[in-house]
Amino acid sequence: MELIKTKETLNQLVADLSQLSVIVHQTHWYMRGPEFMHLHPLMDKYMDELNDQLDVVSERLITLDGAPYSTLQEFADNTGIEDEPGTYAKTTPERLATLAADYRILAAVYQHGIEVSGEEGDDSTQDIFIGFKTAIEKRIWMLQAELGLAPGLDPA
Repeated sequence: MELIKTKETLNQLVADLSQLSVIVHQTHWYMRGPEFMHLHPLMDKYMDELNDQLDVVSERLITLDGAPYSTLQEFADNTGIEDEPGTYAKTTPERLATLAADYRILAAVYQHGIEVSGEEGDDSTQDIFIGFKTAIEKRIWMLQAELGLAPGLDPA
């Protein structure tokens, strides 16, 4: 089997994980306020987690004889996650709400990957998608909790 949809989803994740890592980095740089000392180093942890996922996803794509996006232009052209110029005018809660929304986009792509890899019979990739979706949902929960909100996760 070609695993066409699975490979397309893996490459979508390459673009989206790369984009989200940059957005987390922007949050890290432009953050100010009373939670700075706690949240600034936490963003390093979030970037590390995204970069670890990116490595696994890219290597899985290569294992399946795919070709991961590897330029900034390819990431920008293919991501489903919007960006905006950095500014100090955005509050930390606004930045965290943006991150939660972007993590939801990533969770949806992982969910799509779970579905298509299942349809195409690729249990190994499906296992990767399931594990990473679970980790992303934890990040959503934590971001939402910091904002005083319920997780608001879509179970599908």
